[in-house]
Amino acid sequence: MDIQERVEKLSRLPELQRIWNYLDDVLIDGIAEATIIQQIPAPTFHELVRANHVLSRMGACGLQDTGIDEVHNTFGRIPGTNPEAPALLVAAHTDTVFGDDADLTIRHEADGRIYGPGLGDNSLGVAGLIVLADVLRQFRIRPRRDIWFLANSREEGLGDLGGIRQFYEHHKDHLGLGVILEGLALGRIYRAGIAVRRFHVTFHAAGGHSWQHFGQPSAVHAMLRVGARLTELQPTAEPRTTYNIGLVEGGHSINSLATDAGFYLDMRSQSPEELAGLEQQVREIIERIGAECDGVRIEIDVVGDRPAGAIDVDHELVRGASAALQAVGITPSYESGSTDANLLLAKGVPTVTIGLTHGGNAHRQDEYIETGPLVLGLRQLILLILAAAEWEPAT
Repeated sequence: MDIQERVEKLSRLPELQRIWNYLDDVLIDGIAEATIIQQIPAPTFHELVRANHVLSRMGACGLQDTGIDEVHNTFGRIPGTNPEAPALLVAAHTDTVFGDDADLTIRHEADGRIYGPGLGDNSLGVAGLIVLADVLRQFRIRPRRDIWFLANSREEGLGDLGGIRQFYEHHKDHLGLGVILEGLALGRIYRAGIAVRRFHVTFHAAGGHSWQHFGQPSAVHAMLRVGARLTELQPTAEPRTTYNIGLVEGGHSINSLATDAGFYLDMRSQSPEELAGLEQQVREIIERIGAECDGVRIEIDVVGDRPAGAIDVDHELVRGASAALQAVGITPSYESGSTDANLLLAKGVPTVTIGLTHGGNAHRQDEYIETGPLVLGLRQLILLILAAAEWEPAT
């Protein structure tokens, strides 16, 4: 029996109604947990305080082998009945794009929306991890496979998937399947990870006084020339390929020729070949303008390299995720994206990324989640995990 068949079988079991009733009772607690997590600042590389909170919650849910590693991953395990069976990993990232000083004020609206930066991406995903562990504890569920719960660090920005990479290196011999949780995007099944390449491009010049040394090289001027040229690039629409200059830095006063400047460039594609082609165009532009700007030194450092990977739409894990959504009345769609699943897929671990509710404005101060659909998102999660971990209810 494969994962899809197990989902369909489990969804018909009368015993599952007891779990749904319990889930209804604790749903408010799950939403509250998401807001508690959201209120703990956790910019990439600074997730430890949030990790400690999650560790205490994992302990309360009865997970075994809990701990926090050196990159601030928090983890725990439910042992399966067959320790030789490849384990199932369920993960949600703890880091956010918002700094320590960000305004994390929560706002509740009458329509069931809750606003708060980082709430959907990904405090709700981490809360979903805890709700899942609590449900399995409450009903004393012990599947055939081990289930590892991972609240991992370093998914966002310059984290370069460092958290999931660290966990994988320590457990790669025992992982068989992966499910990545995101708070948003309910109904979407991400079965493919797009390739991502990130540069930090820096410019260096002698600098000087804006009046006395006018016409001499300026790092900022050279940077602007390169940036303007890059924005004229037209990558392919199919396979989809994109770029973005997301951070800019440089200069030290308005009346000084800049000695140093730089920007961070994000490049993405559904095709590794197209990404390589875009990267080559970028390097040629930088080299050409660098040759035209006497007295300016340009350096390119690779600061992000997310690998691509995918599993077929007919893979049993994808079909299982689809069946779980259909069982709760949601029509699935299939997507590609950039999540922690990239690393696992590239390493050959079949993995999907799923969402828990609807919402919007991720990475913005007015990010929000919709609380209404959350119960369906948690039901599909529980169905998929029980099936993928090969749980058989007692007869």
